[in-house]
Amino acid sequence: MVYLIGLGLPSGGEWIIVAVVAVLLFGKRLPEVGKSLGKGIVEFKKGLRGIEEDVNVGVTTPATAPPVADRPALPPGSRFDPVTGQPLTGAQPDQTVARDEAKPQYRFDPYTGKPLDGGQS
Repeated sequence: MVYLIGLGLPSGGEWIIVAVVAVLLFGKRLPEVGKSLGKGIVEFKKGLRGIEEDVNVGVTTPATAPPVADRPALPPGSRFDPVTGQPLTGAQPDQTVARDEAKPQYRFDPYTGKPLDGGQS
């Protein structure tokens, strides 16, 4: 006879004690409890099967990036003006600095977003 003491599983005599306690506790409701327990197990297995299907679909389908229809394709190495956000097309760095110096510089509090020193520095 194999002893399952190391695994902590109940043997034949212990199952009889568990059955007697279940009958004493649930009595006439024991069939209803068994039925609801069976339904719960079936629903749990259906949920696991649905999760497995979602994982399998996610693994087998290739990931595609959504198309960007609003913007034209940019050539590699494109540069942009940090102030205006416009693309720089052959502009010299000194032209960019001269254009930036002509604009008034505003400073804002990074936490509140309100202008500092009356709005200009």
